[in-house]
Amino acid sequence: MVLHPKAKVRVAGQEVTFCCKASGTPVPKKYYWYHNGTLLERKVHRYGSRLVLRGLVPEQAGTYHCKASTEAGAIKSAPAQLTVLAQGQQSCKPEPEPSLVELPSECPQDAAGSRYYNVGRCPPAPCAGTQADRSGCGADAGHCCGVRRMEMREIPCAGSLLPIKVVAECGCGPCTLPRVLVQGRVTAADTGEPLRFGQIFLGGRKVGFTGYKGSFTIEVPPDTQRLVVRFVDRQQRFVDAVKVLPFNHRGGAVYQEVKMLRKKEPMDLDGSRSNAIPLGEASGRDPVGELVLPAGAFLRPSGEVFRGTVKASVTFLDPRDITTAGAASSDLSFTNTEGEIVPLRTYGMFAVDFREGESGAALQTGPVEVRMDAGQVRMPEHLQKMKLWSLNPETGLWEEEGVLRPAGGSRGKREERTFLVGNLEIRERRLFNLDVPEDRRCFVKVRAYSNEKFNPYEQLEGVVISLINLEPQPGYPANPRAWGRFDSVVTGPNGACLPAFCDGRRPDAYSAYVTATLGGEELEAVASSPKLNPNAIGVSQPYLGKLGYRRSDHDDPNLKKTAIQINVAKPDPNNVDETNGPIYPYRSLEECEEAPVSANHLRFYRVEVDKYEYNVVPFKESDLTSWTGDYLSWWPNPQEFRACFIKVQIEGPQEYMVRSRNVGGSHPRTRGQLYGLRDTRSVRDALLENTSGACVEFKCSGMLFDQSLVDRTLVSIIPQGSCHRTAVNSLLREYLSRHPPVAENNHTAAFTMLAPVDPLGHNYGIYTVTDQNPRLAKEIAIGRCFDGTSDGFSREMKADTGTAVTFTCQERPAGRESFFQRLLTAPAEA
Repeated sequence: MVLHPKAKVRVAGQEVTFCCKASGTPVPKKYYWYHNGTLLERKVHRYGSRLVLRGLVPEQAGTYHCKASTEAGAIKSAPAQLTVLAQGQQSCKPEPEPSLVELPSECPQDAAGSRYYNVGRCPPAPCAGTQADRSGCGADAGHCCGVRRMEMREIPCAGSLLPIKVVAECGCGPCTLPRVLVQGRVTAADTGEPLRFGQIFLGGRKVGFTGYKGSFTIEVPPDTQRLVVRFVDRQQRFVDAVKVLPFNHRGGAVYQEVKMLRKKEPMDLDGSRSNAIPLGEASGRDPVGELVLPAGAFLRPSGEVFRGTVKASVTFLDPRDITTAGAASSDLSFTNTEGEIVPLRTYGMFAVDFREGESGAALQTGPVEVRMDAGQVRMPEHLQKMKLWSLNPETGLWEEEGVLRPAGGSRGKREERTFLVGNLEIRERRLFNLDVPEDRRCFVKVRAYSNEKFNPYEQLEGVVISLINLEPQPGYPANPRAWGRFDSVVTGPNGACLPAFCDGRRPDAYSAYVTATLGGEELEAVASSPKLNPNAIGVSQPYLGKLGYRRSDHDDPNLKKTAIQINVAKPDPNNVDETNGPIYPYRSLEECEEAPVSANHLRFYRVEVDKYEYNVVPFKESDLTSWTGDYLSWWPNPQEFRACFIKVQIEGPQEYMVRSRNVGGSHPRTRGQLYGLRDTRSVRDALLENTSGACVEFKCSGMLFDQSLVDRTLVSIIPQGSCHRTAVNSLLREYLSRHPPVAENNHTAAFTMLAPVDPLGHNYGIYTVTDQNPRLAKEIAIGRCFDGTSDGFSREMKADTGTAVTFTCQERPAGRESFFQRLLTAPAEA
């Protein structure tokens, strides 16, 4: 499916057009349109690939999708939502929805004991299309519900007034359209060696290369539903990796670590004789099967039989090894006869590379035999459904090559075994798979939070949730025998629903291993020991007990805390305790996606120790559509986010909070006005006694949102203790003196500067990273700052490397206020 119908909003009486287009051989010419899953009559609506509905009435609202078919198969489009408004009904209510932000610690709590303040938000819903939109195939011309008017308010905080902008009115206006990107790194699954300058393909089109360290950035084309990317090693050391990469439809960048499988060393075969190559004999296990090549099976591309020496490399990905899941290609899906993309359960994948011994020219094969050991299939029902598949590198979908049927045992020591046998011709370099379609499917609801308070309004979007389906050992659910499939989904404003195999009769027939990452950083899961806390985990008893929830450090506290394993126990519809998530039947996807935050779900969270951010103009970094164009916006451009950090060294007996206060410095519209505050606790240097370091974010200098004048942000760095400034980086001091005006630094308990416009780097103690995702930009900058380099990455603080300013702090006498406290209680005097 190369063109999917788009969501539309219309007023009753208007018309709407939906379009879809499929490609294939032969070219699809038959199209069918469905409304809420019901086929629309072709004679009534006279549709082909385009569906036109005139004189709309409210009953025609709902989801629309199309199906294209030929004798070769069928494919369904993604559904598109049609909203039909009554005459005079507003698609964007002027009253903002509630949205809470946390105020700084020095601000008084309200009567209910909360430091949260309602700043309001406008839901980014599409607005009704104009007359010009009605006949088009594309999305409506970019009108969304957004902020029409903001008001400035002042909150009394510790002797001063804290400015804050709140949404006063919503209205329709141009949509914020952030770029949609996937970034990441490609490395070898076995050694971590980067894929240097590897080729990147989208479909059949080459779009670029990986960098020296294996890094890549892909801009997701409009109308993409499944992003299928192929990574090719030009030196042919690795098997081509075909990945279906998750991305955030709402914009921004998602980070992915891609693993490539190293090709097996080639063996010499005699092309004039019959040969058998085992599949998966590693680590002392019996092979899953074997590839049998009869005499004369090798062919040159011209069709001529090749009988000389063949260099044969057959690389097998064995699902009995749990660590191979990350290197598997595709998302293990195929298209069924109804055109739905449905999952497969793998028993192993193999890639073949046959070449002439002397010239190295590629060879094909005539009919060869794939034999699979039936003893490796522990679920008897799978024996009847086992098939042989090959991966289409352009669609990322598996295509059926043949059926595996029971046959007699082989000679020698394996003659007592039964084999499943199928035939195959190898005409192109594809990945092959021993798989069964599995219809016992469910969805698992997962949410990610910015901290372990699990507040509904502090959910994170853009987090990649990954789920690997495992087949446990009988009676040992924590000890999986093999993995069967994997999926990745990006969280939206209401979490994520991940497909998984499940079983209603045996809760532990399938288990799932779930992880969450944001910008390459692993999020933490809720603990399962010393005892289960259903309120923290997010799942109520007794269903929680049936799921067998375990965090990865359950038995060994030295292990990571970033993964959970559960039994995917299909909910019993007759048991009220199992009808509220976190597992949903496969037909209840909509119920899963729209479940309220009070419903059962699994949780991950960011570990943010003593870190606080405050923006005068509220912005949710995980939802780029919440950006508002304002002179006081911390991030002036929703297409590009520049993160700036300064490294502070502190010599003192403990860790200290360090604040950056950021106000307008040189722009006439913002001079003296607050942009925001950042608080960060310093981190001890493991190698230096009584020394810690802090990487403190400040607002970068540069153009404001109108892109007309540069503002040099006036940044004050203030440690929250009895501290005095003892050193300033000489290169930074020299740069600031050469780029006037120079900020006054007449108080030794703080450091003030008009922030540099240039991205200076570690020699100055300033770390700047630009990215399409604000969180990713910050994560990379923090990693460099901890390391004290401009291209490294560390989570261990090197406090005396790449530092901008040094403070010496001491324990103050009892009863004496620090400068920071005096600044809060009596700002004018301080």
